[in-house]
Amino acid sequence: MGKTIGLTYNLKTDWVRGPDEPCDINAELDKPHTIERIVQAFEAGGHRVKKIGNVHQLLSQLDNLNVDIVFNICEGTVGRNRESQVPILLELKGIPYVGADALTMGITLDKAVAKKLFICEGIPTARYFVAGSTDGLEQQNTIGYPLIVKTVHEGSSKGISQDSRVEDLEGLKRQVHLINTVYKQPALCEEFIKGTEFTVAVLGNEPPQAMPIVQVSIDGDTNLGDEFYTFERISSTALQYVCPAKISAELTGNIQDLAVRVYKCVGCRDLGRVDFRVDRKGNPYVLEINPLPSLDPKDSFNIFPKVIGSSYDAVLNQVLGFALKRYGLEQAQGKKTLEEISSRSR
Repeated sequence: MGKTIGLTYNLKTDWVRGPDEPCDINAELDKPHTIERIVQAFEAGGHRVKKIGNVHQLLSQLDNLNVDIVFNICEGTVGRNRESQVPILLELKGIPYVGADALTMGITLDKAVAKKLFICEGIPTARYFVAGSTDGLEQQNTIGYPLIVKTVHEGSSKGISQDSRVEDLEGLKRQVHLINTVYKQPALCEEFIKGTEFTVAVLGNEPPQAMPIVQVSIDGDTNLGDEFYTFERISSTALQYVCPAKISAELTGNIQDLAVRVYKCVGCRDLGRVDFRVDRKGNPYVLEINPLPSLDPKDSFNIFPKVIGSSYDAVLNQVLGFALKRYGLEQAQGKKTLEEISSRSR
């Protein structure tokens, strides 16, 4: 029986760029086409969709939503707790929703907090330090060079450019100052892992399963070496995805097992995506986990389904089924299919 699904999201037009704001300020927010594609997927699954919008629009409707469950892809716009806003409001009102809860959203958006949990669980991640200013950087950096300097609580490669990889103290100071002043937050300074880059979707709860690995290719080369994913490359033809990844069965299994460990470590539910770099010796390092992965039809959630003989629509409806089952609203659809997917993705 079809459900009425509320859809929470942020459109890029929700954030009008100010004169002093960087060009990637609304990078994480969605295009109208993505929202329409999600609606189409759920309608194809026999459901009705109510487009709610951002957290402010949710607040104005919170007492009269009249939905069975909310499918939340709302990133929020301000602060490191922004992704937690929609889940906590829905939880407060006892409204079922798809995806991670507020605690997981907060943990994973702050990359330094997430890395502390990875380290506690013995999950390999690049060495790092956090810089709130340019003072004392020489003493803080016990890692050496090269480093990659990132925002500590942003996604979609915000703040990452070719200049983000630094080779000396001068470059480190430049990028830390940029993150501190332009993006108004501490800088995450990580050991740069030369090698290859991958992203892995994880679906489900009982148990979660890693999907086929998607490999990042830049200018036709999957052996990235010193190259890396930047904001400028997101919409360029230089950046391409290869799935299934052209790697050994052993490395495939290692990455997928780690992806599931990361997912469980931070308490993800229903869906997530884990990003990796693998060094030249074949050692994988977790970069981050995103419980709000991009559902843009050009991104990985429309790539790996084709490898397993599924589709974007089917995967989204399966994710919905996982959440419905968690709330006792409906048995999850396609459990056998997910088990088959797990065996075929290795």
